[in-house]
Amino acid sequence: MKITIYHNPKCSKSRCALQWLKERFDAVEIVDYIKNPVSADELRSLAQKLGTSPHEWVRKEEEAYKIHVLGKGKTDEELFQLMHQFPKLIQRPIVVWSDRAIVARPLEPLMEALGNAN
Repeated sequence: MKITIYHNPKCSKSRCALQWLKERFDAVEIVDYIKNPVSADELRSLAQKLGTSPHEWVRKEEEAYKIHVLGKGKTDEELFQLMHQFPKLIQRPIVVWSDRAIVARPLEPLMEALGNAN
């Protein structure tokens, strides 16, 4: 099974999820979305796999959110563009497998979803 993690190495929750994945799966693709921002098209695909609007997985405590999003009634498309421009707005980590994805914050939903999948 192919597993991809959208990872921010500076985030302890993201590092914890990556460690958990590496202990259980042979091949984990790591996308450092801070160094290599995710395209708006890829963000649309993630939203579809997550089954939610980007408004559900944008980081609301980030300064870029307060400046560019808060109270401005942004559409999903506008939010995808902002998440591409300001990658720290993306909630982390996001783990993708098959046609599914989960925000692994906290880790427990990921553990439940993939615990017996290897």
